[in-house]
Amino acid sequence: MNLHQFRFVQEAVRRNLNLTEAAKALHTSQPGVSKAIIELEDELGIEIFARHGKRLKRVTEPGEHVLTSIEAILREVGNLKRIGNDYSAQNTGTLSIATTHTQARYVLPVPVAKFREAYPKVNISLHQATPHEVANMVLTEVADIGMATESLADYPDLVTLPCYEWQHVLILPPYHPLAKKERIGLEDIVSEPLITYHPSFTGRGRVDKAFERRNLKPHIVLEAIDSDVIRTYVQLGLGIGIVAEMAVQGELRGDLVVRPMGDLFGMNVARVAFKRGAYLRQFVYRFAELISTRLSREQVKLAMSGQGTEDLGNSL
Repeated sequence: MNLHQFRFVQEAVRRNLNLTEAAKALHTSQPGVSKAIIELEDELGIEIFARHGKRLKRVTEPGEHVLTSIEAILREVGNLKRIGNDYSAQNTGTLSIATTHTQARYVLPVPVAKFREAYPKVNISLHQATPHEVANMVLTEVADIGMATESLADYPDLVTLPCYEWQHVLILPPYHPLAKKERIGLEDIVSEPLITYHPSFTGRGRVDKAFERRNLKPHIVLEAIDSDVIRTYVQLGLGIGIVAEMAVQGELRGDLVVRPMGDLFGMNVARVAFKRGAYLRQFVYRFAELISTRLSREQVKLAMSGQGTEDLGNSL
C-alpha cells in the first residue's frame, strides 16, 4: 500500500474513471495505473471499482469509503509538505489565487500590490475563471484561495467567508431619458435593450430573480463576463448596462451616468474560499487580511478549525 496507488485511485475518479486520461494527468502509463489499482484492491480484499471487462464502470460501496480515506490521507500529505515549506523557506514560494474577472480587475489589484510589497520573494499566480471553476481549483489545490460572488458557498468541502457587500448599478448615456428620472424602477428598464453579465457571473442571478418576482421579462441584447466590455457597448449606444459597482467606483465620466440599483436587485456578497482541512501558509493568512478587514488571521483560523462562523454573509 503506497501513496502512488492512492493518487491513481483519486485521479481515476477525477477523470470519470478514464484510466487513459488519469495516466496522462499523472505522467505515467495506463497499464501501470490499472495494475497499481488492482494491487491495492487485492491488498485490501475488496473491489474499489466495478468493472465491465477492463473498463471501470463505477465506484463500489466499499470503494466510496476507501476514496474518502484516500482523500483524507492525501490532504494531510499535502499539509505536511506545506508545513515543511512554510517553516524551511518562510516568505518564499507561490501564492495561487483563483477568482473571477471582476474581482481580479477591480478588487484585487490593491491587495496584490500590498502583498508584493510585503512579500517580494513570493510569486503570485492569478487564475481567472468561472465561479464553479474557482471552487474546483481550490478543491483540487490548484489555488490556495478562491474569490467570487457565486457558487463558493455551495461546496461543503470549502470553508467560505464573506468579504464585502456590493450592489449593481445602471450605466447609461447622459442623453438617455432615464438619466433625468429621479427614481428608476424595473418597469422603466424592462423594455430597454439591456447589456449585462452572463448568467454565471457577477450576481446576474439576483438581477434575473428581481424581474421574475414581478413577472417581467427583460430585453437583454448582449451578455458578457467583462464589465469593461459592457461599458464599451453602452458607450456605442447598443443599450443601457447593468454592472457591478466596483467597475465604476472612483470614476467620474461625462459620457456615462451611473445610478445605484441595490434597492431593485438587492445586495451581493463576495466571498473567499479555502479548502476544508488544508494547512494555510502564513502569507495566505496575510493576503486574506489585505482583501478585507473581516478576514483576520484569527477569524480564518477559527473557521478552518470548524469553530468559527462561515455563513455571516447569508443574511447580508
